[in-house]
Amino acid sequence: MVSTQYVDGRQEKRVENYTKFWQKDLGKEGEVDNRNRVESYTDVVNGYYDGATELYEYGWAQSFHFSRFYKGEAFAASLARHEHYLAAQMSLRPGMRVLDVGCGIGGPAREIARFADVNIVGLNNNDFQIQRARKYTKKAGLEDQVSFAKGDFMKLSEQFGENSFDAVYAIEATVHAPTWEGVYGEIMKVLKPGGVFGVYEWCMTDTWNPSIPAHKELAHAIEFGNGIPEMRHLKKAREAMVNVGFTIEHEEDLAERPDEVPWYYPLEGDIWKAQTTWDYFTVWRMSWSGKLVSHTAIKFMEMLNLLPKGTYDVGESLKVAADALVKGGQTKLFTPMYLAICRKPTLSEC
Repeated sequence: MVSTQYVDGRQEKRVENYTKFWQKDLGKEGEVDNRNRVESYTDVVNGYYDGATELYEYGWAQSFHFSRFYKGEAFAASLARHEHYLAAQMSLRPGMRVLDVGCGIGGPAREIARFADVNIVGLNNNDFQIQRARKYTKKAGLEDQVSFAKGDFMKLSEQFGENSFDAVYAIEATVHAPTWEGVYGEIMKVLKPGGVFGVYEWCMTDTWNPSIPAHKELAHAIEFGNGIPEMRHLKKAREAMVNVGFTIEHEEDLAERPDEVPWYYPLEGDIWKAQTTWDYFTVWRMSWSGKLVSHTAIKFMEMLNLLPKGTYDVGESLKVAADALVKGGQTKLFTPMYLAICRKPTLSEC
């Protein structure tokens, strides 16, 4: 059977195949399954985002990441503040050439470009997301400041050349890489000497113990629901940064801050916790009734060939993701916001 190739870049076959990278019973996942996903990371990630991108836009925002909340802070304001905080910690300055590694549909790139007055190149390996990123960027009038390129973040130096960027950031994206050393090493290469790398990384915290079956199953549920080949310990991210030659100037798991409103609250689907009137709709979409409405609509749209086959199954994986991420946050076994600000040595330091 021939796979449908959509004009917007989506490929039906890889959406259909996405869930097949995991055992139906996540408790039976083994090293062979992990290895297969890591080796096929491009298919895993693209299959997931071909199916999940529009669902993210509907259920979340144009910025596909989590954020901290102040009491009474609107959802959209929190997302923007999270992006501003990273830019500020990196000391981005007007005119800098900056690379966004794993840029999604460009929400953070547009926000940071406005905030810091920098020039951003967004890298993405998914055609569908790149098309949408360019459309939204044109609508925002930022085409002269924000551009997008298709490419593999494991081959950055091949695409851009070494010493090409003043700064590089990644927001909840490099967790999709087959190895952290590989992607961080490529980021090191494309940075100019003295350049800065800032990242919000998804990690299992040091409390997580893979020898405990419940902990291992939680990690697999997060992988399955988020298109991630393999979840890893926070300490491995730190080790990888140092191993490729970065100097870590600042690091912190922001999920450990004593916030009254937890980062995962929108996923709980409790409308009584909504911070503003508009946020009631955002939170409702994650409630049982909101999920019922949206997933029923997805099923019918797939039946009518308005969505690629397999989109419904990817949507079902998002339910698994929501439950696992809330549990991971509540138990402190998972963080989506390990912040690290790293520096490439100057020529005199090499």
